[in-house]
Amino acid sequence: MARVCTLCGKSPHMSVTRTLLRGKYNPTAKTRKYPNLQWVRIGSGKRVKACTQCIKRMAVTQ
Repeated sequence: MARVCTLCGKSPHMSVTRTLLRGKYNPTAKTRKYPNLQWVRIGSGKRVKACTQCIKRMAVTQ
């Protein structure tokens, strides 16, 4: 579970290109979008992977 936020549980999800932008001769496959995870130290000094939204949320509460 390397690409999951330890605080909120955000994980990768599948994404597709809009149907109008593709056609019969230009098919598009599904792509996987990953959350923006960063290493950050929490209050106990432990390093965890957190998404940037959680990092912003922690900065506001402190």
